[in-house]
Amino acid sequence: MNTKTTKAIYWAGAIFISLWFGLSGLFELTKNPIVWDITVQLGYPAHFIYILGVAKLSGVIVLLTPNRLLRLKEWVFAGIFFDIIFAFFSKLAVLDLTAGIDAIVAFTVISVTYVMFRKLYPVTYTRA
Repeated sequence: MNTKTTKAIYWAGAIFISLWFGLSGLFELTKNPIVWDITVQLGYPAHFIYILGVAKLSGVIVLLTPNRLLRLKEWVFAGIFFDIIFAFFSKLAVLDLTAGIDAIVAFTVISVTYVMFRKLYPVTYTRA
């Protein structure tokens, strides 16, 4: 796979995830019932939902910043992975498997996006 294809896949995934998490974060901060009611139903307190909304919007800004903040992007990817995993298992425990299908899709997209990120920006370790 050449660099142009890798970049295209990375940016497609980054934009898709940014739209998904950006809207989710916005909905959490504005108490939109689409997201808010499900999150409360899963047992999460209101203050946590607001914190999650701020974290998601901050992560989207970092994720969409080209060729910068690479170490911080690692943290954003980790945060998104944790969010997706917790959402999946919360929905599985409280609702049912079909409620977690969105998490499976998001996990797949973020996994492919992260692999492309690592191809574009390989990790190099040096001795301190």
